[in-house]
Amino acid sequence: MATQGGLRPKRVPQRTCVACRTSRPKRDLVRIVRTPDGALVADETGRVAGRGAYVCRTAACLTIANTKGALTRALHTPVPAALLASIDLGAGLTHDTIEGGARGQE
Repeated sequence: MATQGGLRPKRVPQRTCVACRTSRPKRDLVRIVRTPDGALVADETGRVAGRGAYVCRTAACLTIANTKGALTRALHTPVPAALLASIDLGAGLTHDTIEGGARGQE
């Protein structure tokens, strides 16, 4: 059913960071994937086959995800520090503030 004004606005996919549990647009997060053959890769496209976990593009969230074991838990395999160091955080996509959380209380 179309709205009176015409087309509906396009829905932006949301994902939750495994470290800070903040829901953000999918493009603002980086996806870490354990492929079916067991390799771990950073997936910039969001289309690599395998088990994935999303993390904010900030050094703080990557550190939290590593130290608290959130990535290891989500991917069901240990994450090497070399992979975390190789992730491109993207200069234009970093967020200094965390607005709301899973329940809007953070």
